[in-house]
Amino acid sequence: MDEQPGLSDQYRMASPWPLFVALGIPIAELGILFDVFVVAVAGLLLFCGSLTGMIREAGYAETAWRPLAVFAVLLFAVGGVLAFTDVSLVTRGYAILTAGGILAAAGIGGELFVPKRDPV
Repeated sequence: MDEQPGLSDQYRMASPWPLFVALGIPIAELGILFDVFVVAVAGLLLFCGSLTGMIREAGYAETAWRPLAVFAVLLFAVGGVLAFTDVSLVTRGYAILTAGGILAAAGIGGELFVPKRDPV
């Protein structure tokens, strides 16, 4: 008799990333909406990092570093609009810019310092 009926090696395992995307969106929204700097930054990092993991797992990117840099550029654009225009959401813009800066540092640092792996 089979130890785990219905399971086979030919089927892919479930991905953990959708759960973290689903958590990252409301955490980021709550932080930005209620102007809680740390919560907004953490939610944006969780959301963008999870999307990067999904992109990497799906095979659309060879490494996670360049998608992180792309998300950093997008966050810089949105944060710059909020922080440096007459919208008067300065601290929220700074939170988004901070998350973008952390993602940019991770993307650039990973691209420069993490050795490339040979495809298996």
